[in-house]
Amino acid sequence: MSEQARKTAEALEYLTGFGNEHSSEAVPGALPIGRNSPQRAPLGLYAEQLSGSAFTEPRTHNRRSWLYRIRPSAAHPPFTRIDNGALRSAPFTESVADPNRLRWNPLPEPTPGTDFLSGLWTLGGNGDAAQRAGMAIHLYAANADMTDRVFSDSDGELLIVPERGGLLLRTEMGLLAARPGDMALIPRGVRFRVELLDADARGYVCENYGQPFELPNLGPIGANGLAAARDFQAPVAAYEDSDRPTEVINKFCGNLWSATYDHSPLDVVAWHGSHVPYVYDMRRFNVLGSISYDHPDPSIFTVLTSPSDTPGLAGVDFVVFAPRWLVGEDTFRPPYFHRNVMSEYMGLIEGAYDAKAEGFVPGGGSLHNMMSAHGPDHETFERASAAELKPQKIDDGLAFMFETRWPITATAQAAGADHLQRGYDDVWQGLQRHFRA
Repeated sequence: MSEQARKTAEALEYLTGFGNEHSSEAVPGALPIGRNSPQRAPLGLYAEQLSGSAFTEPRTHNRRSWLYRIRPSAAHPPFTRIDNGALRSAPFTESVADPNRLRWNPLPEPTPGTDFLSGLWTLGGNGDAAQRAGMAIHLYAANADMTDRVFSDSDGELLIVPERGGLLLRTEMGLLAARPGDMALIPRGVRFRVELLDADARGYVCENYGQPFELPNLGPIGANGLAAARDFQAPVAAYEDSDRPTEVINKFCGNLWSATYDHSPLDVVAWHGSHVPYVYDMRRFNVLGSISYDHPDPSIFTVLTSPSDTPGLAGVDFVVFAPRWLVGEDTFRPPYFHRNVMSEYMGLIEGAYDAKAEGFVPGGGSLHNMMSAHGPDHETFERASAAELKPQKIDDGLAFMFETRWPITATAQAAGADHLQRGYDDVWQGLQRHFRA
């Protein structure tokens, strides 16, 4: 942990708005006016476009940013393969998709000197990274800063959910601070370095190979509700002008590749565009729910969605269960028993989850694959079935879910992990017959 990193995080300012055409310059006059690539860019900078979508995708889905940097990205030595560590990518072929309900305790504490990148551990996923379809679920545990190295992911965008300890994310576009309760989004191909704001850090990562995340349509909800675009915060331009050797690690088609630059590639002095990182405070989510009866479907808690080729069917959704009131009459208020065509991985950031009485702890997670039956455990069912139905505030926990259209195949390391809970099925064994003809 760096005290300087904490002071830097506390002083950060942001641009606001999801999907905006943002612009920012760290030095006045660094952004050209009226054109993107003048014959000579201002201040002797190099103009470079970073495209997160095809040139010809519809304007509403097109993601690109123009960067004005000290050195062009093209000036680098060859990349060479390095060990992937505990990081895995789709297709996941080392094991088979499992219909059983699975749950894990938090990751074991990392060895000293483990930074964010070396602390990534893949739980599973689906699709194919090279085909830009599907997703992967990673966890991380770190106790050191990334020093003189940066990371970028050519395979997908990274949605980072801190559970313990804050992160200072130094990206090409500027700096973001992400603390427990926040989520950070690093777009495909954007380079970044992670410094810790506390002695250690732990959390979750969704790697989205498919269409970039976007805000869900609101339909009959109207113009407002769920996650507000203005609550997403993008960085202001900040650059490093350093000639120290820097290792640049690129995740490409499932493998890690490394090259040592003679300078820091985080040297963007100005930029404008829509392919930008964000941070979002999940407690700002405007929860909507029933004020009459029945628990709503969990889709009502969607923060971001990655659309697929089928309308309404997401490659992956990011869902948050934020503090909220329960007021439904004659209603079983915890999440109901169900089987789902979608596959669900749930994590817990703090407190408790209202459908599980024990065993589901911050830093842990559960996987309920396609059509696996799940719902409240025995203790929760008995308590909720007999509870007095007065208005109830749920504010003692913060949980989230990565939901995806395809089954999630666990990695071999996840299926055989010591922190896998072998007796997870037992939480439903106390459910008794109550039927009377």
